[in-house]
Amino acid sequence: MTSYTESQLAATIDHAILKPEMTRAQVDAELDIAAEWKVFSVCVRPSDIAHAFARLEGTGVAVGTVIGFPHGTTSTTAKVAEVQQALADGAVELDMVLNIGMLRSGMDAEVEADIRAVVDAAAGHVVKVIFETSFLDDEQIARACRLSESAGADFVKTSTGFAGGGATVEHIRLMRENVGDGVQVKASGGVRGLDAAVAMLDAGATRLGTSAAATILGAARAQDAGDQTHGGTDESSY
Repeated sequence: MTSYTESQLAATIDHAILKPEMTRAQVDAELDIAAEWKVFSVCVRPSDIAHAFARLEGTGVAVGTVIGFPHGTTSTTAKVAEVQQALADGAVELDMVLNIGMLRSGMDAEVEADIRAVVDAAAGHVVKVIFETSFLDDEQIARACRLSESAGADFVKTSTGFAGGGATVEHIRLMRENVGDGVQVKASGGVRGLDAAVAMLDAGATRLGTSAAATILGAARAQDAGDQTHGGTDESSY
């Protein structure tokens, strides 16, 4: 496995704060964790964007949100409206769910048009396309990659985390193989520990969606401390 420092790992993490039952106090606690561990961004519920933006101001942590979440079946018009409101509230990255049923039906033109409309509405902000890989076979995943790239997306992403399953090394590799160098891969769903995080990065992911940032980065911090204790030669370090 590749060696990653705590800061290197933190720079890959979108800290997910998306559970529907979370109270404002619970959201605040997670936002504070994101700031404490200096993750790249948070991914919050659309109704929490403005609050998150204000609370994280000055921390260096970016605010992202979800579009068409979690099923991807809202209309394209609704997704575009969500994008416009999200940007107005302070979001800078957008994780949209593609229309899974349309993809499985072979309605490629409609899927691509749906993604492209979100990309256009994003006006240069980062767009990540969530596939929900647990519902798809390899051919469908590969096709979703090609459609996302053709529509101008910046990332392809495995999962919402709300449909069972989640990111696998095999799916990350498959996705990496089916997009060009200009499109990145985000592993999300089930990435709850340091070993899983490193495995996803080694497989080709460049961003991790997880609600376990403190767990992952705490383990990385302990590994970093161990490396220093052993003069940087601890073979078990990540």
